[in-house]
Amino acid sequence: MSDFEHESDVVIVGSGAAGLVAGLVVAEQGLRCLVLEKSDLVGGSSGLSGGGLWLPVNPLMRAAGVADTVDDARRYLEAIIGDVGPASSPARQEAFLRAAPELVAFLQRSGVRLVRSAGYPDYHPDRPGASVAGRCVEAGIVDGRRLGPWLAKLRIRPGAVTLPFYNREIPLLGLTRRTVRGFWTAVRVRWRRFGRTLLRQTPLTGGASLVAQLLQANLRRGTEVWLQCPVVELIVRDDRVAGVIAERDRRRLRIGAARGVLLAAGGFARNEQMRQQYHPHPISATWSMAAPTDTGDSIRAGMAIGAATALMDDAWWGPSLLLPGGIAAFTLRERSLPGSIIVDHSGARFMNESASYVECGHRIYQRNEHVSAVPAWLVIDDKHRRRYPFVMLRPGRTPDTIVESGFLKRAASLAELASQIGVDPDGLAATVRRFNRFAATGRDEEFHRGDTGYDRFYGDPRVKPNPNLGAIDTPPYYASAIYPGDLGTKGGLLTDEHARVLRDDATAIPGLYAAGNTTASVMGRTYPGPGCTLGAATVFAYLAARHAIGDNHGESRAHPE
Repeated sequence: MSDFEHESDVVIVGSGAAGLVAGLVVAEQGLRCLVLEKSDLVGGSSGLSGGGLWLPVNPLMRAAGVADTVDDARRYLEAIIGDVGPASSPARQEAFLRAAPELVAFLQRSGVRLVRSAGYPDYHPDRPGASVAGRCVEAGIVDGRRLGPWLAKLRIRPGAVTLPFYNREIPLLGLTRRTVRGFWTAVRVRWRRFGRTLLRQTPLTGGASLVAQLLQANLRRGTEVWLQCPVVELIVRDDRVAGVIAERDRRRLRIGAARGVLLAAGGFARNEQMRQQYHPHPISATWSMAAPTDTGDSIRAGMAIGAATALMDDAWWGPSLLLPGGIAAFTLRERSLPGSIIVDHSGARFMNESASYVECGHRIYQRNEHVSAVPAWLVIDDKHRRRYPFVMLRPGRTPDTIVESGFLKRAASLAELASQIGVDPDGLAATVRRFNRFAATGRDEEFHRGDTGYDRFYGDPRVKPNPNLGAIDTPPYYASAIYPGDLGTKGGLLTDEHARVLRDDATAIPGLYAAGNTTASVMGRTYPGPGCTLGAATVFAYLAARHAIGDNHGESRAHPE
C-alpha cells in the first residue's frame, strides 16, 4: 500500500515555459501530470521575458524559405561556446540541435501559435555557421481572456498588455522620429492595440503569451497545476527519486512520481546568499530581472541528494539600469544607438557597447578587476535624448522629476557631468574626443562597434557612415548608472543529453530530470542568439518528459543538412 497522499506519473516543479512544455508532452500521452508552483502566479521568469526561443532549423524558417542546417548551427555553437566542460558536451549540443525543430512542430500541433522573429540575427553573425536571417521564434499575440479565471493567476511583465508588439519590432519602435519604417511600426502597434481594445480583448505578448498558451493547452489536456505549493525535499527510495515532499494548505504532502520528477523552477538570481557565495563581486539580487521566486530551491534540493553542479559563477548577464523605485531594466537600444558610450570610473570606454548583453555583462566584471566599473556609466548627449526613447522616457521628454530621482544625471558640460558621477573629468573628455573622431570616420578603432549585423540591428540607419556611432557634442549631457544585471543565473545541476541529473561521477540519478536555469546551460558562457535561454530550457524539458515516459523515438529525424 502506498504511503503517498497524492500520486502522478510525472511531477514537474516550476510553472515556467520549461515546466509547461514538459507537462504538455506528458499529457499528450494521456498520462497523469502534476505541475507544482510555489507562488500564487503561473509563469516564473518566463512570463516576464520577451518570450523568444532560439531554435535552429525550425519549421517556420523552412516555411519562409530561410536556409538553415544542423551542420551550420553545430559549427556556430562550436565556434562560440568552446570547451566549458560537460554542461555543453557534444552530446548535449547535438541533442539540442536535433530536438529544436521537433519541439516547434510539437508546439504547433498542440495549438501554440508561434511566429518568426524575422531578421533578428544571431548575436555573433561574423562567426562560422551564424544566421543573419535569424533562428528565433516567439509567441504570437493572443487574447488573455481565453484563460478565464487563470488570467488573474498569470505572472505578467509590466507593460505586456499595454503595447502589443513583437521582439523584432523593438528596434523600429526606437526610431519613430527617425525613419518611415519606425513611424509606421509605431502606428501598426497602436492600431493593433486599438483593434483589440474594440474587441474587448486582453492582448498578451512575449513571455506572457507563451506561458498563457502553454497553460491553456495543458489545462485542456488535464494537467494538474497546483499554486502556492513549494517543494521542500526530494523523496529517494532504493537510489531512485520517487517523488517530492511539498507544502500545501499549511501541511506537508508526500507526492509520488511513478515515472520521474522534473526540476524546472529556475535558478538562484533572487537568492542573495547564493549570489554572494558563487558570483563575482560586487553583486546584488536587486540587479536581476528574474522573477522574485527565483531563489534556487530546486538546485539546493538536487545538491542535497548528491547532484553535481557546474557554471555556478555565471549568469545571463546584461548591462542594466536601476529605474526610479529600484526596479532593474536591461539596456539594449539605449547603449547601441548613436551618441552613447559606456565608461568606467577613469572615464574610459572598455567594450563594444552594441555587443550582445551577455558579452557586455562579462566585460563589466572583467574591467572591474582593474578599474572600478560597477557601476559603470552610460553617457549620452541631448541629440540622443531628442531622437530616441530612453527606457520609459519618450524622445525629447526628460522631466525634472527623473533627474531629481537620480536615475538620470544632467549637466551643462562633460566636466560637470563627470563631477556628478564620480568619473575622472580629464579621462571622460579624452574618451569623448576620441569617440567623436570614430563617429566622423565611421570606424570604432578600439572596439569595432557597428561592424556586425547584430550591432546594426539596434542602430539608426539615418546616421552615416556607421549607424551605431554618433558624436557626443550637444549639451546638456546625461548619464545613468550601469550595473551587471541579468535575466537569471545559468549555472546549476549538471544534466546529460536526456536532461537526467548527474552525480559527480557522471552517473545519472534515476528518476530525476532538470531543465532551464535549474541546470548548467548547454550554451556555456555565451549567448548564441535571441531566445537561447528559453530555447534551451524548453528543448531539454521536452527531452526530459519524453525520456521519463519512455518515448525515446520522438518525431521524424529527417532534417535538412
